[in-house]
Amino acid sequence: MDDPLSRNLLTDNPALYEARFPDPGRLAGRWAEDCLRRYAAPGPRVLDLGCGTGRDAAHLHASGRTVTGADLSEAMLEYARARRPGPVYVRADLRGFDLGDGAFDAVVCLDSALLYCHTNDQLDGFLAACRHALVPGGLLVAEMRNGAFFLGRTELLDAPAVDGFVWQGVTYRSTTRLYVDRTAQLLRRTRVWTTDDGSPPVEQRSAWRLLFPQELRGLLAAHGFEVLALHDGPGPRTEPVWREGDPPGETADADRLHLAARLAHRR
Repeated sequence: MDDPLSRNLLTDNPALYEARFPDPGRLAGRWAEDCLRRYAAPGPRVLDLGCGTGRDAAHLHASGRTVTGADLSEAMLEYARARRPGPVYVRADLRGFDLGDGAFDAVVCLDSALLYCHTNDQLDGFLAACRHALVPGGLLVAEMRNGAFFLGRTELLDAPAVDGFVWQGVTYRSTTRLYVDRTAQLLRRTRVWTTDDGSPPVEQRSAWRLLFPQELRGLLAAHGFEVLALHDGPGPRTEPVWREGDPPGETADADRLHLAARLAHRR
C-alpha cells in the first residue's frame, strides 16, 4: 500500500517539484555543509533524510562527504539516481528506519521533513533511529517550521495563499489554506491545483507537527542529544536568507527553526 505521505502532485512529479522550488545556488545544501563544519561532524558519512530529488545530497557529496540519501517517494529516488549521481539513494521511512548501527557521522533533515512525524511515538521513532544510526558525537542537523510562531500569530492562517508558475508551457496555480489543529498539534494544509490545459483540479491535504523549541529540547535530551544551536535564522528559507559567514541566531520566534544537536550518549 502506498504511504499517504508519498501521494502528492509535486513529490510524485520530481521535475515539476524542481520547477516549483528552484534552488540554483544550492542554498539548503550549503547551509547544511556549513553546519557540519561549524559543529565539527566527527567524520564524512552523512545521511540526508527526506532527500527528495537529491539536490542537497549531491551538494554534500561534492563537498567531500560520503552521502546516503533516503526518501519515502520512489519517484523522487528514481529521479535522484538518474540526475544526481554520487550519493547512494535508499527508500526509508524517517519515522523508523535502520540503515546500520553507527553507520553515519551526521544526519541532515531539511525542509520540515522531521515534522511528518505527527505523533509522539513517531517522533520517538525518528530520534531513536537517528541515535542508532549515529556514532557517539554524531550530529543531527534539521530545519523546519517553528510551532512557536503560531502562538498568537495568524498572518499565515487568515487568508488563502495563491501562487503560480509555468512549466513546459502549462500554467500551474495553487490555492493553499492552512489551519492549526490544536488537539493534534498539527498544522494542516489543503491545497488545490488548477492548470490551463483543461485538466481537472487536484486537491491535496497534508500536515506537519507543530513543535515548540522547549518541547524539542526535551525530546532530544530524552534520546541522548545535546542541543548545540536552536534558533529562527538565518537559514535557507528565511528572509533575509542565510549567507556564508552568518552566525547562528539567538532567538526562536520567527516561522523557521534551525537545529544542530550532538549525540552525547547512545544509552
